[in-house]
Amino acid sequence: MFTSTGSSGLYKAPLSKSLLLVPSALSLLLALLLPHCQKFFVYDLQAVKNDFQVWRLICGRIICLDVKDTFCSSLLIYNFRIFERRYGSRKFASFLLGSWVLSALFDLVLVEAVQYSFGVTAASNLPSGFLAPVFALFVPFYCSIPRVQVAQILGPLSITNKTLIYILGLQLFTSGSYIWIVAISGLISGVCYDSKMFQVHQVLCIPTWMAKFFSWTLEPIFSSSEPTNEARIGMGATVDIQRQQRMELLDRQLMFSQFAQGRRQRQQQGGMINWNRLFPPLRQRQNINYQDGRQSEQAASPPLEVSEEQVARLMEMGFSRGDALEALRASNNDLNVATNFLLQH
Repeated sequence: MFTSTGSSGLYKAPLSKSLLLVPSALSLLLALLLPHCQKFFVYDLQAVKNDFQVWRLICGRIICLDVKDTFCSSLLIYNFRIFERRYGSRKFASFLLGSWVLSALFDLVLVEAVQYSFGVTAASNLPSGFLAPVFALFVPFYCSIPRVQVAQILGPLSITNKTLIYILGLQLFTSGSYIWIVAISGLISGVCYDSKMFQVHQVLCIPTWMAKFFSWTLEPIFSSSEPTNEARIGMGATVDIQRQQRMELLDRQLMFSQFAQGRRQRQQQGGMINWNRLFPPLRQRQNINYQDGRQSEQAASPPLEVSEEQVARLMEMGFSRGDALEALRASNNDLNVATNFLLQH
């Protein structure tokens, strides 16, 4: 996978699921069955300023009238569902609401600046849809998701777990003539909200009573069941490749089960990890070597040293130092595997 968003589908992400289903369905409905109603969902700031059609700031910024924008924004929302799992639905909804409101203000400012500087009227040509909050989510994605190299091409150029998301964002950025205005306003609003500038996160937030109400009414509708432990096995081109893929899958499942067992023991013992249960072969080999007073080629290696930089990255994502150390050691210092497992558990 190119992303660090895990592979548990939309489990524990009901808001992301609703943002995928409802606006996409309405966009297709307007495009295929109700094209005469699209005029009510046009994002026209000229009409807002001259005719006081303030309702367009709401209707014009919810549903995409371009199917390409709908597809790209839906893919990005699906990949950004990781933030709902990490922060919770209420905090995630507050970020979307705050960036959505702030971006409307920045849209007005940027449109006036473009018209004053270049004499170009862009107020009636802005794209419709829930686009600004999607661009705003690139701010926490850039700041908090670790960058892990997947492949290297053309010398210094490399493909990371975040490359595909950036390419998808670039595709959305270039899908229209003036969508860059919405993108810039979304990024600025994301920076303002994520950095807690002017305390906007306390003003533009979802109240607790409202979060409880929607959790009681809508969450059962859009919630997803917990995924099974069985994952799909990739079909290789040859029998050897398929066998290797199956062995890698079994190794990963074994590592995850050992990790979960170690975490349960650490919680029961007050934070102490019983490495005899987590890695019994290593302990047995070390005891034998100590008794014999000599080392052989099959002797167990010393405890794996964990990079403090990788530990710091995981701690920046909100995980404790103990969980970060445990995950990195169990995954043999593979930051991508450790991140995916911690996010899914």
